Amino acid sequence: MATDGSDTDGSDTTGDPAPAPAPDPSSNPAPDIGGDLGAGSGIDPGAHAGRVPEGLLEFVHGPSLDGRARAWLAKAVPPDCVEYPDGLTARERQALTYARLRRAGRAAPPAAALLEDPAALCALLERAATADPALFHVMLLHYTLALAPILRFGAEQEGPRAERAALESMETFGTLLMTEVGRSNSHLSPRTVARHDPSGGGFVLTTPDAAAAKFPTNTAHPQVPKTAAVYATLVHGGVERGVFVFVVPLRDGGGAVADGVRVVAAPETSGLPVDYAAVLLEDLRVPYESWLRDGARIDAAGAFHDPAGSAAARLTRSMGIAPPVWRAVISASAAVCRASAGVLLAHSAGRGTLGRLAPRRLLTDYRNQQEAMLGALASAYALTAVAGHVTSRRAAPGPGPEPTPGPAAAGPGTAGAGAGQGAAWAPWSAVDRDLALLKAATTAQAQETVSLCRVHSGAPGFAAVERLNAYRGLTHAYTSAGGDNQLILYDTARAMAGLDGYAPPDAPPDGGAGPPDGGDLESPRVWLFVAREAERRMRDRLAGRVEAALRAGGDPFAAWNDNLVLAARTATACADRMILEIVAAAVQSGPAVLRPVLGLHALNWLDRRAGELLNEGVVAPGVLDEVWALRRRACEALAPRAAELVAAFELPAAVTAPPASFTGSCPGSGSGSSGGRVTEV
Repeated sequence: MATDGSDTDGSDTTGDPAPAPAPDPSSNPAPDIGGDLGAGSGIDPGAHAGRVPEGLLEFVHGPSLDGRARAWLAKAVPPDCVEYPDGLTARERQALTYARLRRAGRAAPPAAALLEDPAALCALLERAATADPALFHVMLLHYTLALAPILRFGAEQEGPRAERAALESMETFGTLLMTEVGRSNSHLSPRTVARHDPSGGGFVLTTPDAAAAKFPTNTAHPQVPKTAAVYATLVHGGVERGVFVFVVPLRDGGGAVADGVRVVAAPETSGLPVDYAAVLLEDLRVPYESWLRDGARIDAAGAFHDPAGSAAARLTRSMGIAPPVWRAVISASAAVCRASAGVLLAHSAGRGTLGRLAPRRLLTDYRNQQEAMLGALASAYALTAVAGHVTSRRAAPGPGPEPTPGPAAAGPGTAGAGAGQGAAWAPWSAVDRDLALLKAATTAQAQETVSLCRVHSGAPGFAAVERLNAYRGLTHAYTSAGGDNQLILYDTARAMAGLDGYAPPDAPPDGGAGPPDGGDLESPRVWLFVAREAERRMRDRLAGRVEAALRAGGDPFAAWNDNLVLAARTATACADRMILEIVAAAVQSGPAVLRPVLGLHALNWLDRRAGELLNEGVVAPGVLDEVWALRRRACEALAPRAAELVAAFELPAAVTAPPASFTGSCPGSGSGSSGGRVTEV
């Protein structure tokens, strides 16, 4: 059986003919592997490639992507962003990434307009993620974590006008100083301290020791200007007043580090290659205007005033910049899933195998490869539905709550930013529990999908090009970045158990009623029944266990610590239900072709969650046999349409093109190759 590993793909040593010249990526025909292939139902990437079903482009890219938006997006992230010239040092590569960020920012609409329009901002960030995950990362930091706090918390105050102008014009690049290296959950109480200096009128920012250094930050490049949003605990009158944001120029136009700032470069990494460093602030003096005070003030008599009312409420408000980050990460997760699925299809289609059961059979005739490829497409479309859902409304103009719209409102966090004040492990669920949970779920799904595509691309997926490795690096990084997924799950589960801003799904009216539609696993009503029942039963069991532990005299830590596995799976069940509600809505309102592709996603969900569903008694033994049979049938129906489903993604040709080393062309040609010729390894 072919697994598309080293024996069947990418490293055959059985004397197969040399690879043919690169196909034209616009038509992407099946490559000639030499000789006739055995009969089969292989997938032809050229079939239907020019015929995208009506409504599918709008579903993928959103209704706001008109001709004008397409034009500025093409200028902001042109095709050259997909590749880097050969022979660059790490610092040269990073400098080029920032140069591309500057070009993007100057081609895009003004930053304030982008930040008020989630669909436009996410379209820009999706395009960057598809082309180059490192570009996406620095772009996200610049817009959502450096500029957004200025606009959100400092718009009604006098400053920092100069820093805002420099960021908006791309004269300097934004970075974030939030996480501290020495303690987990450091967002809840940063040890970096800001103290008011009455003599100078400003503030003094101090890192008490190396364990409180801010890391990771993208501040190491010695020639790139940087301006930071620094999260620090404001101490005034000997009392901690809460976590506030301060705007601090770290490096000037030539890259020189400001007095009072120490930057310690980190080792280079290939996972998400930017200029990582730790930053320590050594009695750094900043003007009063650098304080993004969001209505707080220190009066002439030295008294502190904050309309937030408490340090805990101030923390939640200061972390209120997270929703634009989560929307962007969800959108990028969908984008790299789409690109990965396109890469796997281009790799697989027309490819022959030498398996002895059926020599020269097409790779896509093997069900494991076909189901992986079409499953990746299904995952990409499901996450695209989620991305469209979370970007469907314009952002709130001020620092108030941002409730999540649509069907997920039945889940936790329905009160928006006011929900979840009891977040125990991280501040994120107190900001917007639904959106944080969707971020955790989509990055997990994206990482699984990208990894699947890499494995099923064999040796080429790992060694020939960096694309799938880069996408995997991005999804892996954002498992922790933007709010740690596990902590989000734990806080969500805690709210579910305590019914804190959460209403569990209703039980079936007569208690013992089975699923609707005769239990047909292809019915969206059955998907939702199963997901809701699993969520309700797991929530009830978790709440019962924690309550029993507390009644028995256990402390809250022990009660929860003994149930973290169940807590994570309970919150995951909630996320599954939310996503399936979004998917079911898309089936109802979207193009007809979405029904089978999103149905395949639901079948794969049933397969992945079979253990939990059986454990909760929601499905019966033997369900997997039914799922597998339905999946085979779904894949047979979808295989002829795979090319048109990928065509709707409108991927850059370079993303799915075969590597130069497989086509006989000069490696790096057209992108700054250093030349040379290698004929043997």
